[in-house]
Amino acid sequence: MRTWGTLTAVCLGTFMLLLDVTIAVVALPDMAGAMDASLSDLQWVMDGYALALAALLLGTGAAADILGRRRIQTIGVVVFALASAVCGLSAGPTMLVAARVVQGVGAAAMFATTLPIIGATYQGRQRSVALGVFGAVSGGAAAIGPVLGGLLTEGPGWRWIFWVNLPVSVVAVWLTLRYVPESRGPKGRRIDWAGTATFALFAGFATYGVIRAGEQGWGERGTLAALGVAVLALVCFVGVERRSAHPMLDLGLLRRPAFVGVMVGAFAFNAAAFGVLPYTSLWLQTLLGMSPVEGGLVFLSLSGASMVVAIAGGKLLHGVPARVTVGGGLVLIGAGLCCQAVLDAGSTWSALVPGLLLTGVGVGLVSPGIAGAALATVEPERAGMAGGSLNTFRQLGYALGIAVFGTVLISRMQDTLPSGAAHALAGGGAEGLRGRVPEHALHAAFAQGLNSASVLAGCVALVAGFLVLALVRSPKAAVVEPTAPPKKAVGARQ
Repeated sequence: MRTWGTLTAVCLGTFMLLLDVTIAVVALPDMAGAMDASLSDLQWVMDGYALALAALLLGTGAAADILGRRRIQTIGVVVFALASAVCGLSAGPTMLVAARVVQGVGAAAMFATTLPIIGATYQGRQRSVALGVFGAVSGGAAAIGPVLGGLLTEGPGWRWIFWVNLPVSVVAVWLTLRYVPESRGPKGRRIDWAGTATFALFAGFATYGVIRAGEQGWGERGTLAALGVAVLALVCFVGVERRSAHPMLDLGLLRRPAFVGVMVGAFAFNAAAFGVLPYTSLWLQTLLGMSPVEGGLVFLSLSGASMVVAIAGGKLLHGVPARVTVGGGLVLIGAGLCCQAVLDAGSTWSALVPGLLLTGVGVGLVSPGIAGAALATVEPERAGMAGGSLNTFRQLGYALGIAVFGTVLISRMQDTLPSGAAHALAGGGAEGLRGRVPEHALHAAFAQGLNSASVLAGCVALVAGFLVLALVRSPKAAVVEPTAPPKKAVGARQ
């Protein structure tokens, strides 16, 4: 029972944190209506969580190695639960975004400790079984997120997408304290506080600058100031990491083409595959009049295809070079996104399905192999850094993808609509515009905006796919170990 208790505890935590990436996507229109939220507010509801997770993942992993992984895991679940309660109680978008950031802090503590706990608890065949169960739970969370989010939003209300975490958190804390053995990393490791702080500043100001550009323009003083601070923070981060005895990211790894290729692929993977989905959800519900449940079911064409391919691929593609599965998967994601860019004023949800299915096939190829590809580019003693870097780049890609594609969406809408109308439409305010703007114009503008965002996302995935094919050539990195279904299928953190 102790063996299953440990696995259940870490899987519950992972289930919650990944669920909260995807579950909020279909609730965005209801959030916008309930709190009079703007497009930038909705972007920060998604990005606040992802940015905190990305910025703190490596730092909390180091803290867990020093202070104890079970302790940090428990603290992370408690912080996540308290922040979830505040999310559900939020009276306005500012309060909700702040609570989402704190949620991301707790999620980082949970995510950073999950695999080290499994590695310290299980050996040999038991570890393989544990990782398989962990992967299946992760994929299940991603697949069920949009549907569960739709059911809760359409039923008791969008606030319950956060409150549902509370009973699960209580069980997770009890299981962690009762069954998870304490473990620590090698002695002598230190927390890279300066690196963590400068990286967080870079990620936060870069995202803020891009989101502000969508509202005020790229040449606006505040936008330029935010992007300037981001560049300065990045320079400081590089300087800190070069001088640190215990860097959160060894910059020497960036001289390895295979490592760079995998990180580029990870960034582009989450940015391209999931960065347009929040705006697609707004289109489905506010323009086509679909319910949250119906909108969530549309996304099952992506998550369902990814799970099927991941499960089948683990058996059929064993031994296939990672550069082929990861690079080829990214190319399919790019092609799928380009196939989604076929919308016009008369399009319905069915126009998206072929592209979503193709994107799902690509996701199913990338997800199982990319972690193994990252680990294969470094020595065994740097496996933690490689895994943490991979998840950091994925979450950062998701956050910046939402910001960039939202800016593209708004820019394209402004070609045919006044600026105020474009911002209102993109933020879920179609109902308030009806009667003042012709219905055909609303549909045409949103369709054009989504098409442009999808094409850009597709190009990002295509370029990254070809870079992976060109750079990831290390013989050691060439073998994909079969793993369980993807950790994130839509929306995502993840």
